[in-house]
Amino acid sequence: MEEPVALNQPITSLDDALERCQALGMRLSRQRRYILELLWQNHEHLSAREIYNRLSQQGREIGHTSVYQNLDALSEQGIIECVERADGRLYGHLSDSHSHVNCLDTDEIIDIQVTLPPELIEQIEARTGVTITDYRIDFFGNTTAAK
Repeated sequence: MEEPVALNQPITSLDDALERCQALGMRLSRQRRYILELLWQNHEHLSAREIYNRLSQQGREIGHTSVYQNLDALSEQGIIECVERADGRLYGHLSDSHSHVNCLDTDEIIDIQVTLPPELIEQIEARTGVTITDYRIDFFGNTTAAK
Protein backbone atom coordinates (compact mmCIF):
# COMPACT_ATOMS: atom_id res chain seq x y z
CA MET A 1 0.00 0.00 0.00
CA GLU A 2 1.37 3.43 -0.98
CA GLU A 3 1.99 6.01 1.71
CA PRO A 4 -0.09 9.18 1.38
CA VAL A 5 1.75 12.31 0.22
CA ALA A 6 2.50 14.55 3.21
CA LEU A 7 0.98 17.93 2.42
CA ASN A 8 3.43 19.79 4.66
CA GLN A 9 6.59 18.39 3.03
CA PRO A 10 8.62 20.67 0.75
CA ILE A 11 8.25 20.16 -2.98
CA THR A 12 11.74 19.42 -4.28
CA SER A 13 11.07 18.02 -7.76
CA LEU A 14 8.61 18.04 -10.62
CA ASP A 15 7.38 14.62 -9.47
CA ASP A 16 6.72 16.06 -5.99
CA ALA A 17 4.71 18.89 -7.56
CA LEU A 18 2.64 16.47 -9.64
CA GLU A 19 2.05 14.22 -6.61
CA ARG A 20 0.97 17.23 -4.50
CA CYS A 21 -1.56 18.20 -7.17
CA GLN A 22 -3.01 14.70 -7.07
CA ALA A 23 -3.02 14.60 -3.26
CA LEU A 24 -4.96 17.86 -3.21
CA GLY A 25 -7.46 16.52 -5.73
CA MET A 26 -6.33 18.92 -8.45
CA ARG A 27 -6.85 17.75 -12.01
CA LEU A 28 -3.54 17.21 -13.79
CA SER A 29 -4.52 18.68 -17.13
CA ARG A 30 -2.12 18.78 -20.04
CA GLN A 31 -1.84 22.59 -19.59
CA ARG A 32 -1.07 22.30 -15.88
CA ARG A 33 1.67 19.77 -16.63
CA TYR A 34 3.14 22.08 -19.29
CA ILE A 35 3.39 24.94 -16.79
CA LEU A 36 4.95 22.80 -14.05
CA GLU A 37 7.41 21.23 -16.49
CA LEU A 38 8.45 24.67 -17.79
CA LEU A 39 9.01 26.10 -14.30
CA TRP A 40 11.02 23.06 -13.17
CA GLN A 41 13.13 22.99 -16.35
CA ASN A 42 13.99 26.69 -16.29
CA HIS A 43 14.48 27.39 -12.56
CA GLU A 44 13.61 31.03 -13.23
CA HIS A 45 10.92 33.38 -11.99
CA LEU A 46 8.67 34.10 -14.96
CA SER A 47 5.62 36.26 -15.61
CA ALA A 48 2.43 34.69 -16.91
CA ARG A 49 3.14 36.28 -20.31
CA GLU A 50 6.66 34.80 -20.40
CA ILE A 51 5.25 31.39 -19.50
CA TYR A 52 2.63 31.68 -22.25
CA ASN A 53 5.24 32.82 -24.81
CA ARG A 54 7.71 30.06 -23.95
CA LEU A 55 5.04 27.36 -24.09
CA SER A 56 3.84 28.72 -27.44
CA GLN A 57 7.43 28.67 -28.77
CA GLN A 58 7.64 25.01 -27.73
CA GLY A 59 4.48 24.28 -29.73
CA ARG A 60 2.43 23.64 -26.59
CA GLU A 61 -1.18 24.63 -27.11
CA ILE A 62 -2.42 26.70 -24.21
CA GLY A 63 -4.51 29.86 -24.00
CA HIS A 64 -3.69 33.03 -22.07
CA THR A 65 -6.65 32.49 -19.74
CA SER A 66 -5.61 28.91 -19.05
CA VAL A 67 -2.10 30.07 -18.09
CA TYR A 68 -3.46 32.63 -15.61
CA GLN A 69 -6.04 30.24 -14.12
CA ASN A 70 -3.49 27.44 -13.66
CA LEU A 71 -0.87 29.77 -12.14
CA ASP A 72 -3.46 31.08 -9.68
CA ALA A 73 -4.57 27.57 -8.70
CA LEU A 74 -1.02 26.24 -8.35
CA SER A 75 0.21 29.20 -6.29
CA GLU A 76 -2.91 29.25 -4.08
CA GLN A 77 -2.28 25.60 -3.19
CA GLY A 78 1.41 26.28 -2.44
CA ILE A 79 2.69 24.12 -5.29
CA ILE A 80 4.56 26.99 -6.96
CA GLU A 81 5.77 30.35 -5.72
CA CYS A 82 4.19 33.67 -6.62
CA VAL A 83 6.39 36.74 -6.10
CA GLU A 84 4.58 40.10 -6.11
CA ARG A 85 6.62 42.79 -7.86
CA ALA A 86 5.76 46.40 -8.69
CA ASP A 87 5.58 45.42 -12.37
CA GLY A 88 3.48 42.29 -11.80
CA ARG A 89 3.61 38.76 -10.50
CA LEU A 90 6.41 36.31 -11.17
CA TYR A 91 6.15 32.56 -10.69
CA GLY A 92 8.85 30.11 -9.64
CA HIS A 93 9.12 26.39 -9.06
CA LEU A 94 10.15 26.45 -5.38
CA SER A 95 7.34 26.56 -2.85
CA ASP A 96 9.23 25.89 0.37
CA SER A 97 10.76 28.64 2.51
CA HIS A 98 13.72 30.29 0.86
CA SER A 99 15.16 33.74 0.33
CA HIS A 100 15.81 35.81 -2.78
CA VAL A 101 18.68 37.86 -4.17
CA ASN A 102 17.19 40.50 -6.47
CA CYS A 103 19.64 41.78 -9.08
CA LEU A 104 18.83 45.42 -9.84
CA ASP A 105 20.83 45.31 -13.11
CA THR A 106 19.12 42.30 -14.69
CA ASP A 107 15.82 42.08 -12.74
CA GLU A 108 16.76 38.45 -12.06
CA ILE A 109 15.58 36.81 -8.86
CA ILE A 110 17.96 34.17 -7.52
CA ASP A 111 16.69 31.59 -5.02
CA ILE A 112 18.99 31.05 -2.04
CA GLN A 113 18.77 29.18 1.25
CA VAL A 114 19.73 31.42 4.19
CA THR A 115 20.01 30.20 7.76
CA LEU A 116 20.19 32.94 10.36
CA PRO A 117 22.18 32.32 13.54
CA PRO A 118 19.94 31.22 16.44
CA GLU A 119 21.19 34.19 18.50
CA LEU A 120 19.83 36.62 15.90
CA ILE A 121 16.45 34.86 15.86
CA GLU A 122 16.37 35.07 19.68
CA GLN A 123 17.18 38.82 19.53
CA ILE A 124 14.35 39.42 17.07
CA GLU A 125 11.94 37.40 19.22
CA ALA A 126 12.98 39.29 22.37
CA ARG A 127 12.60 42.67 20.64
CA THR A 128 9.20 41.92 19.09
CA GLY A 129 7.59 39.39 21.44
CA VAL A 130 6.89 37.17 18.43
CA THR A 131 8.07 33.56 18.17
CA ILE A 132 9.71 33.16 14.76
CA THR A 133 8.55 29.98 13.02
CA ASP A 134 9.76 30.76 9.49
CA TYR A 135 11.44 33.55 7.54
CA ARG A 136 12.27 34.73 4.05
CA ILE A 137 14.79 37.44 3.29
CA ASP A 138 14.96 39.64 0.19
CA PHE A 139 18.41 40.92 -0.72
CA PHE A 140 18.85 43.64 -3.36
CA GLY A 141 22.03 44.48 -5.22
CA ASN A 142 23.91 44.98 -8.43
CA THR A 143 25.92 42.51 -10.48
CA THR A 144 29.52 42.55 -9.37
CA ALA A 145 32.07 42.93 -12.15
CA ALA A 146 34.61 40.13 -12.46
CA LYS A 147 37.96 41.24 -11.10
